[in-house]
Amino acid sequence: MPIIDTLKSTIKLCMFDQYGTVVDMQGGLRDFAAPFLKAKGWTGDPNAFVTWWRRTHFENSMIDALLQRQHMPYREIGHLSVRQVMDRAGIAHTEEDVRTLVAAIERLECFPEVPEALARLQQRYKLVVLSNGDPDMLEEARKYHRIPFDAVISVADANAFKPHRATYTMAARKMDVAMEEVLFVANHEFDCVGAKSAGMRTVFIDRRKRPFARWPHQPDLIVSSMTELAELMA
Repeated sequence: MPIIDTLKSTIKLCMFDQYGTVVDMQGGLRDFAAPFLKAKGWTGDPNAFVTWWRRTHFENSMIDALLQRQHMPYREIGHLSVRQVMDRAGIAHTEEDVRTLVAAIERLECFPEVPEALARLQQRYKLVVLSNGDPDMLEEARKYHRIPFDAVISVADANAFKPHRATYTMAARKMDVAMEEVLFVANHEFDCVGAKSAGMRTVFIDRRKRPFARWPHQPDLIVSSMTELAELMA
């Protein structure tokens, strides 16, 4: 049986990463950071600054997850990371500057094709977000992305960041579905690997045209956009 037919016959719920998959994190933060950096007299590339920031945030969140102690909120990881990047870049800053940059994450908008594609998918499946963001950040974000998800779940409930297995199993339990009945959709390789290894079916949104590493946990589908996913699954 072709993979699309198998997925359509078993999937009950589509679950999405939010930052970078539903909303344009790189572009949105770059546009927000550019005037801030210019006002600070920093002459580097704002896109490179945001990449540096995001990579540092990911590294710090993985450190926190591996400590296996009380989960540090996403916002606090963000403050820690932005502070670290600006210190390394030699950008003078205040704590208010740090909070302002991180707060921009809550106001990110969708990639252009996302609203229509998700509306098509929602005619057939429940749509859910599973995000590393804090619950209040995800709630605030609804005002800006305006996607009527059936549920928005924070990894805070699992006391770990993705791709810890506990995050995916917690989300499936909350939605009362078996792991194999979930199609997890992400623009990030690590998230697809985590969800697939936990037992979910996965889709890699390859917007950046990057090869998927030869993990034993390969995505069930690789598509170029959310529109292509909707055309295949809806």
